[in-house]
Amino acid sequence: MMKRRCLLAALPLLATGVFGARIAKGAPALKVGAALPDPPFEFMSKDGPAGFDIGLMQRIAEKLSREWQLVPYQGADFNGIFAGLGSGAYDCIASGTTITPQRQRIADFCAPYVVSGQSLVVDPSRHPNVHGIADLKGLVIGVQQGNTSQPVADKLVAEHRAARVRVYAYDEIEKALDDLSTGGCDAFMKLAPVTEWFVRDRPKLAVVETGITRERLGICVRKGNTALSDAIDKAQASMMADGTLPALIRQWLGKGATAPR
Repeated sequence: MMKRRCLLAALPLLATGVFGARIAKGAPALKVGAALPDPPFEFMSKDGPAGFDIGLMQRIAEKLSREWQLVPYQGADFNGIFAGLGSGAYDCIASGTTITPQRQRIADFCAPYVVSGQSLVVDPSRHPNVHGIADLKGLVIGVQQGNTSQPVADKLVAEHRAARVRVYAYDEIEKALDDLSTGGCDAFMKLAPVTEWFVRDRPKLAVVETGITRERLGICVRKGNTALSDAIDKAQASMMADGTLPALIRQWLGKGATAPR
């Protein structure tokens, strides 16, 4: 954990730049907040930051003639990321962020860039009869704190369709997935692109259901910052029209996400 935090702390100094575009004279870097690791949206590769949101925001910064700068969020609760907009820690957030009414009260969202939904992961050797949320009675659902999977899981418990919810800190996703096999939890819920990414290297696990919810994801800015949100919307619309955005979705997010219509 200490090694990870030291690496993340260094990112704002290292993860900057654009693709050789001409930078407007005196233009400040576009500071982008993101909660790592959350592959395939954002993660650290051997070559530096990578993922869907990374590629998207680098291209948007290029269109705005600004450098791109990644500012990692390290809190245990994802909902804490929005405070950084008000404090000026970053100009916008691009972190696989679902647009919800609660979040719209504290941040201004740009047009959605992706539509996705919650999925369910289990270890079939432990729970061969679990094929989706209809089979969770008496079982424990793992979620990350502040993730949009949390209210979905809470509702299942309230309806007596699952026993309880185990909440993990936002950066404990790998621990949660390990617990599926050791008994710490029985199922784990998260957006489909993320679960599909993680199970590739975990042959004991399987994504047994997708499309549990339908969620619109988008970039958000500080409340009232219409100049930036309008500029991002314009750049994003251009990328949709020329095929860049759909190509990024196919490259990184696969069948677990689609472009908004």
